[in-house]
Amino acid sequence: MTDPLQDVSIIIITHNEERNIADCLDSVKWAGEVVVVDSHSTDHTRELSLERGANVYVESWKGYAAQKNSALDKAEKTWVLSLDADERVTPELVDEMREALNRNNGTDGYSIPRKNHFAGHWIRYGGWFPDRTMRFFRRSRGRFEERAVHEKLVIQGKTAGLQNPILHYTYRDVSDFLRRSDRYSTLSAQEYAKKRTTGPLRMLGHAMYTFLDMYVIKLGFLDGYYGFLLACLYSHYTFSKYAKLKELTMASSGS
Repeated sequence: MTDPLQDVSIIIITHNEERNIADCLDSVKWAGEVVVVDSHSTDHTRELSLERGANVYVESWKGYAAQKNSALDKAEKTWVLSLDADERVTPELVDEMREALNRNNGTDGYSIPRKNHFAGHWIRYGGWFPDRTMRFFRRSRGRFEERAVHEKLVIQGKTAGLQNPILHYTYRDVSDFLRRSDRYSTLSAQEYAKKRTTGPLRMLGHAMYTFLDMYVIKLGFLDGYYGFLLACLYSHYTFSKYAKLKELTMASSGS
């Protein structure tokens, strides 16, 4: 009997991911196809991907959703698993996806929990787990919704959830977080500028709420030092995006 996972395409978008891409691809050797859309990496991302049998395409950056939709358009299998380069698929999740396909119960998309790691530590609280996200879907029924940041996969059809998580090795350290949060806060501010404004009290209020929400309400304190650190970092990120929103609104009004 043919393994149903041979009818699965893996899609990944990359830019300078040589630290991550080999381990990511090694975790999906079971798939029938791997599509990597790379936005002109200057490291060895493309070479490492080609060595592992991926179909690699080089395209200029178009935004998260557009880049992922481009990868989706190149996939040829019936089912698609969308991954980031810093994610890994566990053997337990592989078995569960195989079982889901064998059941063939008419489901068009599956959400998957993620075990998010910061600086090598699994973060259990603060809203970081289970962090469900729609990732495994019938190719003809899914599309990434266009947004400046935090793209969303929209499924036309029946959805369900898998139980075994993807391993996500996100920010390596504080510097990595700050570098990326600068980019994300800019994109978020640009998105917000279409429909909202802000001021000093709102900027401060949103930042304070972010800390309290992660550290107290969502029990981030149970993660010890890293729970505290992440609550502080996300509070800074929240303040930054609203400060950038204020800059944009002031510039557009000539203030």
